[in-house]
Amino acid sequence: MTTSQPLFDDAPIPQRPADREPKPAAGRARVLYPNRGQIELRPSDLESLLPEGHRARIIWGYVLGQDLRALYAGIKAVEGGVGRAAIAPEILYTLWLYATVEGIGSARKIARLTQQDDAFRWICGGVQVNYHSVADFRSEQGGVFEGLLTDSVTCLMAAGVVKFKSVAQDGVRVRASAGAGSFRREEKLLGLHAAAKARIDALRQELGDDPGAQTRRKQAARVRAAQEREARIAAALARLPELAAIKQRQGKKGDAARASTTDAEATVMKMGDGGFRPAYNIEFASDTASQVIVGVDVATSGSDMGQMAPMVNQVIERCGCAPQNWLVDGGFPAHDQIDAVAEQTRVIAPVPKPKAKDKAKDKAKDKAKDKTKDGDDGGAEGLRDEASAAQGTGEHQRKPADSAAVGDWRERMATEEAKTLYKDRAATAECVNAQARNRNLVLLPVRGVKKVKAVALLYALAHNLMRMISLAPELLGIGTGTPKIYEMAG
Repeated sequence: MTTSQPLFDDAPIPQRPADREPKPAAGRARVLYPNRGQIELRPSDLESLLPEGHRARIIWGYVLGQDLRALYAGIKAVEGGVGRAAIAPEILYTLWLYATVEGIGSARKIARLTQQDDAFRWICGGVQVNYHSVADFRSEQGGVFEGLLTDSVTCLMAAGVVKFKSVAQDGVRVRASAGAGSFRREEKLLGLHAAAKARIDALRQELGDDPGAQTRRKQAARVRAAQEREARIAAALARLPELAAIKQRQGKKGDAARASTTDAEATVMKMGDGGFRPAYNIEFASDTASQVIVGVDVATSGSDMGQMAPMVNQVIERCGCAPQNWLVDGGFPAHDQIDAVAEQTRVIAPVPKPKAKDKAKDKAKDKAKDKTKDGDDGGAEGLRDEASAAQGTGEHQRKPADSAAVGDWRERMATEEAKTLYKDRAATAECVNAQARNRNLVLLPVRGVKKVKAVALLYALAHNLMRMISLAPELLGIGTGTPKIYEMAG
């Protein structure tokens, strides 16, 4: 047994306490210490790492049944040509689906897990994956994800899982990848933009004067970074008129509008905890019978007002028809939105109570009482008629300015059928939002509406896959051994 050398020559060597000195008796303990220098031969293949029925195996089988020709169309490396072979889209798509189900949204973490976790190693099957490839796949394939979501919904409709009688829509506000301190007003943004342009010119001048190749590469990287910053500031300036118009509609000064120099499309919204933070409003539309997501959209406004008609049109385009009922909360039903979708579906949403009308009714009643006390019966009679008229114009009564669709909506929401249908809204939409939160849709790892939409679509695809496993496992071959999803979607 070798003894370790002291760290410093003059430092005393620690001694074992006398009371802990092992006794030289025959019963001295024998222990096994680790020997990590020995060589081990562990013959095993990746296929044996995961048991049958593992979630990664199910997701891989699902992906193999998808039509991924759109993903293959973008691969430039071909047989007989030059260039490095691309990573199979099936691997990258499976990695993202499995990671999303497991609550992982970081491309860097996925890349690490492909070297450490058995499930991720099994998915890759020995193919080396870096985080750039994983991140670029998610950011660039949003259009393909739209088509895959359509295939998913179509398949579940063909299997009878999606009844499509009622659809519930709701928005979930997700924290953006931008700091609250990155928001600036127009005057500050103009100064930052001018400084960014001057910085780019100075770096280009340095790049032209420096003959060193290595230094030139560093300078070129600095120029690219300065150009990206200048582009972000320019995008923030371009969005200021939109934000100023919103401020003016709220009765505030337009020059108080601020945009972010980190993510120009992010907007400060009121979150569920009452605080205000940069965020995006992700809209999900879900079938109430199955909780399958049939529509996904991303809004830069913290309000759901104006989001209903675009989602209805998207669902009709995806599914080929409109549901009988469209369930939304009180933040959606603007009159123009109800008019826009009246010919496609029935809006089931609460009717706001007219507070001003209630005050007018109470005031008319008080006047009638005063007139009666003064002995003016004729005036009191007229005021009683006025009070009765005010009382008859409740929130469920048609108003003179209402269109036919808005009037029908008011009367519809007074019926027991509409009240019963509306109970399915929270049971569906809030559950879908909660599932997204449980899968870590809390802080967006990307910036810009386009990339945020790709993240939201991945969550919808992962959600629908889990609903398929629960409601129609035979489509994935669970219990039968033969997946049917491709033939039903095609």
